[in-house]
Amino acid sequence: MLGANGNGKTTLARLLAGRLEPFSGRMVRAPKLGCGFFAQHQIEEMRPAESAFDHLAALIPDSPPEPVRTRLGAFGFSQDKAFVPVGELSGGERARLNLALVTHDAPGLLILDEPTNHLDMETREALVAALAEYSGAVVLVSHDWHLVELVADRLWLVADGTVQPFEDDLDAYRRRLLERDEPSQDRAAAAAPTNPRRAGRREAAERRVALEPLRRKARLAEAAAARLAAEQQALDRSLLDPKAFAGQGAALSDALKRRAELARMIAEAETEWFEAAAELERLAQG
Repeated sequence: MLGANGNGKTTLARLLAGRLEPFSGRMVRAPKLGCGFFAQHQIEEMRPAESAFDHLAALIPDSPPEPVRTRLGAFGFSQDKAFVPVGELSGGERARLNLALVTHDAPGLLILDEPTNHLDMETREALVAALAEYSGAVVLVSHDWHLVELVADRLWLVADGTVQPFEDDLDAYRRRLLERDEPSQDRAAAAAPTNPRRAGRREAAERRVALEPLRRKARLAEAAAARLAAEQQALDRSLLDPKAFAGQGAALSDALKRRAELARMIAEAETEWFEAAAELERLAQG
């Protein structure tokens, strides 16, 4: 979601609330549609004396403790960290917890408002991997150019009380912001149909759309490899712990089988990513 002026978020909020006057018509919502909303203010509203486990367990009260700990582990909370009071967590850790909370029931629509604020680089990359694998629809509002470039399939321009599809790429949007301050005659010349730069931007946009399925395949494969590698590393740590499988021969056997399976799946995902990346490079050069 791109905002050409400071009113982008206000326009989006009014659009989602159904109070945007320039638009008309009706909105039909599927009865079973679940919607998860992530915003930075939610982090400040967390209960500081309660742990990450307490927050998530409150949303799924009928769940046994193990699935709750497993889900928190997927968001980077170790066994010990899951029970630390939220007031003692860093901003990035609370942001990760917030993501775990808003996605706990796998909503079909996920609205993210500046999700990378307070996140370190490693957590940002984990968020990119999670969004690449997410099967639902995502509306992303962000000033993080890197995040948008990696995960966005469509761009929408929020400006002057309207929301419209933006057919060009982010480089074109950057130029649009720069050209906005040029003299009016320069802007008029840039908007002329015969302008070579405009034609080039259109071709770039069409090429981006054509290559998007292949890019998405590469992102999914890369995300899968990262997720599987993280599971493998966690399993390796357990296998190195002499107390982890003491007296549990069957559990140890299952763990070793799972590690072999993970190694195979990682190799397959890396091969798929390499093939997609190589094809993208070939098409880009062509």
